[in-house]
Amino acid sequence: MSGFWNLWVMGLVTANLVFVGWLLYATSTGKKDDQPAGPETTGHTWDGDLKEYNNPLPRWWLNVFYASIAFAIVYLVMFPGFGNFKGLLGWSSVGQWQHQKADADAIVAREFAKFDGKSIAELSTDPGALRIAKNLFAANCSACHGSDAHGGKGFPNLTNPNLSWGRSQDAIVATISGGRQGVMPAWQDALGADGVVQVANYVYALSGRTAPDPQAAAAGAGKFAAVCAACHGADGKGNPLLGAPNLADEYWIYGSSLQTIEETVSHGRQNQMPAWGDLLGEQRVKLLAGYIYSLAPPSAAN
Repeated sequence: MSGFWNLWVMGLVTANLVFVGWLLYATSTGKKDDQPAGPETTGHTWDGDLKEYNNPLPRWWLNVFYASIAFAIVYLVMFPGFGNFKGLLGWSSVGQWQHQKADADAIVAREFAKFDGKSIAELSTDPGALRIAKNLFAANCSACHGSDAHGGKGFPNLTNPNLSWGRSQDAIVATISGGRQGVMPAWQDALGADGVVQVANYVYALSGRTAPDPQAAAAGAGKFAAVCAACHGADGKGNPLLGAPNLADEYWIYGSSLQTIEETVSHGRQNQMPAWGDLLGEQRVKLLAGYIYSLAPPSAAN
């Protein structure tokens, strides 16, 4: 606080205390010498004979007000509030926060120490670890992936046995810590309108469903092998190294309708999973990884 504002605050606080003290004293004095006999009035009269009495506050009430002034003075001596004066106790809100945070960190460290040395797989079956991890998930992950981890349009279903970037212990930790950037290029120009429809029908059928247009699906097989297999594999089961999702299961990030698949093939997709490592720290990331690992058994590929 600059010198001017320091003096301004000190002057304002002092003036307020002095004024309140004077006001209490002035309004609690006895009857004036020139006051007529009888009850003291304010001198205001209405309707000819309606007068306003000037009864003083009860003594105990005045003493409470005086005590509040004394308390304010003691407080300003002991704690900050009087300009730049920091108070005799040296208290500050920052110091209080640091002290409380240190206490909380110590409690968390003791709680987390129970899980030191455990693998992600072991954490996934530990009731205590899962209890903490569920709270971490609700606070940090449920906004995108849902409270039940089933995701939503554009957000992966974490109960999927074949996550796009893999469900191995290391893959889940890497995803949470460093985040992911997924990019599906647009293929409309390369395939043309008919090619998009054919590939979409073929992809629709990969999950075991009957394609709306079987002839288009048959024609789309060759185009899929030429354009899409490089990332999604010849069988459409994806490639975790590239983040290419499995197209042959029942889990769809953007939806499984033919129209949605055509939109994806035509215009591509882009999504991003933010990195949480710096915000959560290694211990919390491992607990979250254990929880996500517990939601579905790892795929054989991992």
